[in-house]
Amino acid sequence: MSHGHDIHIHQENYTFSGKAKTFSLSLLVIGLILTVIGIFMAYNAGSHDSHHDNKKHETVKGHEVEGKNAQAENPAEGAVSASHAEESHFNIHGIDLQHNDEVLHPVPVEHPKPWYTKVWLNLLMNGYFLLLISVCGLFFVALQYVANAGWATVLLRVPQAMGTIFPVGALLILLVFFIDGENIYHWVHYEHAHIKPGEPGFDKILDNKSWFLNTNMAVGFLVCVPLVWWLFGKKLRSMSFREDSEGGLTFFNKSIRFSAAFIFIFAFTLSILSWVITMSVDAHWYSTVFSIYNFATGWVSCLAVITLIVLYLKRNGYLNLVTDEHIHDLGKFMFAFSIFWTYLWLAQFLLIWYADIPEEAVYYYQRWQMPFKVNWFANIVLNFLVPFLVLMTRNNKRNPKVLTFVCICLLVGHWNDLYLMFMPGAIPNQAQIGLLEIGMTMTFMGIFIYWVLTALSKQGLMPVKHPYLEESAHHDVGV
Repeated sequence: MSHGHDIHIHQENYTFSGKAKTFSLSLLVIGLILTVIGIFMAYNAGSHDSHHDNKKHETVKGHEVEGKNAQAENPAEGAVSASHAEESHFNIHGIDLQHNDEVLHPVPVEHPKPWYTKVWLNLLMNGYFLLLISVCGLFFVALQYVANAGWATVLLRVPQAMGTIFPVGALLILLVFFIDGENIYHWVHYEHAHIKPGEPGFDKILDNKSWFLNTNMAVGFLVCVPLVWWLFGKKLRSMSFREDSEGGLTFFNKSIRFSAAFIFIFAFTLSILSWVITMSVDAHWYSTVFSIYNFATGWVSCLAVITLIVLYLKRNGYLNLVTDEHIHDLGKFMFAFSIFWTYLWLAQFLLIWYADIPEEAVYYYQRWQMPFKVNWFANIVLNFLVPFLVLMTRNNKRNPKVLTFVCICLLVGHWNDLYLMFMPGAIPNQAQIGLLEIGMTMTFMGIFIYWVLTALSKQGLMPVKHPYLEESAHHDVGV
């Protein structure tokens, strides 16, 4: 339906203002300062914990000697003491089960983690979040072509710009894997140990997964998958900009074919990366819906970022063809896919809870312990209750202030979701949200804002010769 007034279609060029540059660079600088302070705090805490562990180790050794002496004097009592001491060494990925009533499948204590693993793990988590949001921006563009959707044409340049930064996230993930992958991923440590069947420490589960969970395979995927995505993104952007200058349907039709190929490849490759980067942190555990769950996390976050950027541009006099109808649709997408994310979250949890298989239940047992229990409930509040209750009404979906609030809640919530994916499995005893986590996240925010706004300033904001631009300019949701 038409809005009932004339639409003047013209190119718009975004100017990256000094105020926006100052804001993004301020986030970056403040984030770096907080990160450095957080690193020093982690170092001091790590030194203290190391000293405490050494004392504990000496105490345990003393008890072992006493146990042996007691066993020599009274073999029966000594055997019971030795058995009890041995049981106390079992936990679930570092969680002491000595005072818990649950009878779960015990996993031997993993190798101790140095203090700096917390730093690299935060870099990995934020890099992965950056990659998810960015590549989902590319997916958003491809989806419009494949679906022959016209409504989003006037704002396509926003997700296009977002889709340029995921190589940064991919490079950071690869860097972390090479530098500290052995401490973050238990399977890497196990692979390098070269333990044979029958030898002490042999892990049947990891041995069975070694055909996939091995360094060569992981590096291959971490290099090749983002490279393929980058090539598709570069081609789609190139055809879109050439369409602006040359017109016609040639590049539009090619974009449809390339988008269809990208979406097909994206479905498989994102699944593989989510297994390698995220799920393998808990190497004994697996979930059949984990890859689509990761996609839902990235997709909802991407929609929130698109909405924030569109609202920012509108507020500063750009994207004049974007109306309340487009904003309304973005609100509906966030509302709908927040429910989709919750469906996947609940389905994964209920199936594992109902089956009660020890090697599956351990994943949730860890996340029900403090300090992660707070994050667990924050997940539901920020990622489901807030968007579901707030975006129910039509007016709220069209209100910039309300949408901004919901977008911020969703981004904080899904950052928290990734925190729960990484931290409990990798560093359960060191994980705590502090200056390091806040500072590094602010740093990534500053980089993202500066990068995306720079990309937007290099090309026109409107795909002026896109065949669906007129339709998008007259878009009306009708309700």
